[in-house]
Amino acid sequence: MSIRNIANVSLCLALLSVGNGVAAQNESRWHNVDINQQNREPRRAAFFAYETLDKAQSFDKKKSANYLSMEGMWKFNFVKDHNKRPANFFAANYDDSEWKDFPVPGLFELNGYGDATYKNVGYAWATQFDPNPPYISELNNYTGSYRRTFELPKDWKGKDVYFHVGSATSNLTLWVNGKYVGYSEDSKVAAEFNISKYLKPGKNLIAMQVMRWCDGSYFEDQDFWRFTGIAREVYLYARPKLHAADIRLDAGLMNNYRDGILNYQIALKGGKTDVTVALCDKDGKQIASATGAQGVIKVPKVKAWTAETPYLYKVYISLKNKQGVAEVIPQKVGFRNVEIKNAQLLVNGKPVLIKGVNRHEIDPDGGYVVSVERMIQDIRIMKQLNINAVRTCHYPDDPRWYELCDEYGLYLTAEANLESHGMGYEEKSLAKFPEYLQTHIERNEGNVKSFINHPSIIVWSLGNECGYGINFEKTYDWVKALDKTRPVQYERGGYDSKTDIYCPMYIDYEESEKYCKSDGVKPYIQCEYAHAMGNSEGGFKEYWDLIRKYPKYQGGYIWDFVDQGIRDKSPVTGKEIFTYGGDYGRYPASDYNFNCNGIIAPDRRLNPHAYEIQYYHQNVWIKDLDAVNGAFKVYNENFFKNIDDLNLTATVYANGVKLATVEIPETKGIAPQATKLIKSDELKYAVAEAESKHAKEEIVLN
Repeated sequence: MSIRNIANVSLCLALLSVGNGVAAQNESRWHNVDINQQNREPRRAAFFAYETLDKAQSFDKKKSANYLSMEGMWKFNFVKDHNKRPANFFAANYDDSEWKDFPVPGLFELNGYGDATYKNVGYAWATQFDPNPPYISELNNYTGSYRRTFELPKDWKGKDVYFHVGSATSNLTLWVNGKYVGYSEDSKVAAEFNISKYLKPGKNLIAMQVMRWCDGSYFEDQDFWRFTGIAREVYLYARPKLHAADIRLDAGLMNNYRDGILNYQIALKGGKTDVTVALCDKDGKQIASATGAQGVIKVPKVKAWTAETPYLYKVYISLKNKQGVAEVIPQKVGFRNVEIKNAQLLVNGKPVLIKGVNRHEIDPDGGYVVSVERMIQDIRIMKQLNINAVRTCHYPDDPRWYELCDEYGLYLTAEANLESHGMGYEEKSLAKFPEYLQTHIERNEGNVKSFINHPSIIVWSLGNECGYGINFEKTYDWVKALDKTRPVQYERGGYDSKTDIYCPMYIDYEESEKYCKSDGVKPYIQCEYAHAMGNSEGGFKEYWDLIRKYPKYQGGYIWDFVDQGIRDKSPVTGKEIFTYGGDYGRYPASDYNFNCNGIIAPDRRLNPHAYEIQYYHQNVWIKDLDAVNGAFKVYNENFFKNIDDLNLTATVYANGVKLATVEIPETKGIAPQATKLIKSDELKYAVAEAESKHAKEEIVLN
């Protein structure tokens, strides 16, 4: 049966189900192309609303009385086949005394349930059935059922109460106190449900079900481990009936990038109210304010945001009702512009170089569950290796990652959770079938609406390796209509498609130079290149020679940042190892060790080739060295900052023995993109002395 025929059958089944009641319709949702969610809250910017300004200033939702964590151990039942899932397990009187305790967040396969599977190209069911969307088998379709009770806080009476699940793979079905609440697909964007009408004072029951595969899995065929379960934060939160449904903060620059302009829009739910927007500096001192649900705030001589100078202002959005403050929403904003001119991508008017990596959200112990501490460690390593940009391959990340990139300074190409690689790029590509347009747009909506307020995001990516067709053309139009402040890219369309940046993958030197010499008017930034597997990166210099030679060639994103190995013990020796695809189970689909192609190891040790990347990514260069005369040039490749935060030392060695170390302070004050000739008499004398005393030995200057 063709793809179209299956889709039409699925639609007919859905229509028949309506006549047989809600329960029947719910059973068809996970293989119905027209149902990607039921009763899920509309996508909105990622933010948390506090009850007072004092609480909001902490930027820590755990300090709010409106927050209740739902993380920890839940009662859990696992079945290998979906058709064997427990019936009516969501009922209040269901006996779960024999169920196991299971962590939330946590993944099935890393907690003893099912086989961890790794695939690069092709679906995880490759050894079981052929792709034929939206068909999904119930066999080997692991299904986990969860139950947990909680006490409803007394001071939440009269408020709207929401349930937030940061990530559920592949889908999430929710019940509260025995009543069906809703359903969500897209495993990499938070699912939120208003559960107010299902709650009662005192003790309440939440039940969830997560499946390994659903029809949405046809759009989640990324090159990574295929795990099942819940990742990221899980919590309940309360809000007054009158609250902000969404916020939009466009913080840009004007007057030759000297002054800031903040355009804001607050969408209200539950009625009209007084809105105040206060803009503060990074220390919390108020510098401007405005009233109303939408408006403009101007900031003279603003401190602009870049990855080199990640200055963030604080915004406090206050809603007031007759009783006083209803809620306060804190946000951090960075004033910056992104535009394309003369075939170059510009940040605040400068053609920045993209020294980028592709980063999967992966931890050797938690899999998809990545702690904030691990995120910060990754950023520190990126800074160490002179990496300034990340492509969120190939899905939206934990909202906390974007906050950290804003704070520490990384440029992001933010990608939607959309890859149908297993269908190929030609006639079976899901990009070509109109019945899947809704899915393409919804997955980009989840990406863009969730993270639109983050200054670190300078480019939107529509997805990865899905082929090209009408669905991407219309999705591009949708994203551009929603956000006119950023470029939008998509690789599979090539140059002659709806993409603002020419962003191919794995193009060699010759073809890269050919484009640079052409009359192409799009910036050239490879979305994947310099594959970092094994003993690699020997040709990294040649890429960067071209990047630094041709203005329209602005860099690329290395594949990829971290080896995706999972920490485990060898069944042979019992020693700790990092596993790869094929290490678990006898029959699962696998692409074996292809998941280990990172710059760093799973435990974040630097792989040998990391140092090659560090060198050719460096932002300060020593040129035209004349050590005998103590003369050389220093070039500052940064675009926005001087190098006063760096100290230069020269060390003289003879046959590996250190003879002298010279401090060279003359590098202070070297402006961005500037070169300075430095003459150091102290260095000159140190080299001369070394040559006079060790004339027959090798003299090295480091």
